[in-house]
Amino acid sequence: MKKGKVFLLVFGIILLIGGSFLFINKDKFVYVGKVELVDIDCDKKGEMLDEVYESDIRIRKPNVPLKQFGKEDHRNKEWVISIIEKCGMPTLNEVSQQQMDAIWLGIQHSNKKYRKKYFPQIEKAVKNGDLSKHQYALMKDRVLMDEGKPQLYGSQIKNGKLYKLASPNKVNERRKEMGMGPIEGYLKRNFNIDYQPK
Repeated sequence: MKKGKVFLLVFGIILLIGGSFLFINKDKFVYVGKVELVDIDCDKKGEMLDEVYESDIRIRKPNVPLKQFGKEDHRNKEWVISIIEKCGMPTLNEVSQQQMDAIWLGIQHSNKKYRKKYFPQIEKAVKNGDLSKHQYALMKDRVLMDEGKPQLYGSQIKNGKLYKLASPNKVNERRKEMGMGPIEGYLKRNFNIDYQPK
């Protein structure tokens, strides 16, 4: 059999198996669509942000059904982005620390388009003391990873491994400036990765 025919046969089998898997498990998947702005009552943004915070913590636990995770995570992003767009970026003069943390969670757990768009506002909130340096470091690393660049603080994992790191011999100095502990303990505790700096 010629190579072209073998390839087509194998490709057809893969499509058949993949299609069958998706059909059998269709109820486990949820299409959430693009992020759209929703109506927001700016006077109630604090209550909405409390719900975002509690939801984000709740759905990031083991055994949460994928459908529930997808729907709540999508709603959280829409609420946070809608609040920023319609009410402006909150500050600690307007909302609680937990509610500010909800803003950060909504952007951190969004996609790269929205992380890039709202990162300058997160950066400003950190400079104003409304969010922590630690939160800045986590989002900065994720934005760098989104762009295919090496991360600075060693917070991001890809395919079970530490994502590429700029100047590994200085990572703990950078982490200390952000109020973060040594990378070795962070990776072992959270991901069971034994880190040996090069």
